Amino acid sequence: MPVADNDVAAIKRQLRSRVWQALRDNKLARFPGARGRIPNFVGAEAAAKHLQRTRVWRDAQTIKCNPDSPQRPIRRTALDAGKLVYMPVPRLRSDEAFYELDPAVLDETQYWHASSIKGAAELGRPIGVTQVAAIDLIVTGCVAVTRAGGRLGKGGGYSDLEYAVLRELGLVAEDTPIATTVHSLQLVRKTELPMTAHDISIDVIATETKVIRTRNRPPRPEGVLWDHLDDEKIDAIPILRARRPR
Repeated sequence: MPVADNDVAAIKRQLRSRVWQALRDNKLARFPGARGRIPNFVGAEAAAKHLQRTRVWRDAQTIKCNPDSPQRPIRRTALDAGKLVYMPVPRLRSDEAFYELDPAVLDETQYWHASSIKGAAELGRPIGVTQVAAIDLIVTGCVAVTRAGGRLGKGGGYSDLEYAVLRELGLVAEDTPIATTVHSLQLVRKTELPMTAHDISIDVIATETKVIRTRNRPPRPEGVLWDHLDDEKIDAIPILRARRPR
């Protein structure tokens, strides 16, 4: 029997809390902390190196990467490798919802600073979603993830919305690979994480020790599921306000 929406939300809240606490208890949470965030974890650099050995990484020239701290090594290394990086503006709070980080424009001495939120705002080119180039690889942060490709974010739904809008515009497709870097403690059983129709799923999981390629992952949304959003959420995000069905 499907789990009711209210029950799904409660299960996800409990799972987030458990993972955040486990990282803290095992002294694996780094600045700026775990709770309420995509947790920065001890071993993030090692996980990034594992991801960089995969074919999806090598083949990608254009990457969308979340702005959170544990994925900063990914953004930096992408610039080092000459890849074009799109970083979403936190909470999608601007009409120009992405920072474009182009290694052809930046000086290599700027790469590390540009890979931070503050640096991207200073050195990146703010662009609207329609100016984004076709994406070869998405890297997203997770609070928890399953070996079957289930993903749990921090609860804002921004990664799902970014994907949905880009999918509607034809800039990503069902088979565009989505990867994440997490600590092994963030891996949970498939039965612990219910997935909904608006949730994106993961193809490649890089931990501090290895790479996991998921199998039979859930399908992804083909666009924005407007009936999953309330007016407050839509009004708070300019790219949704502009696309709201009339």
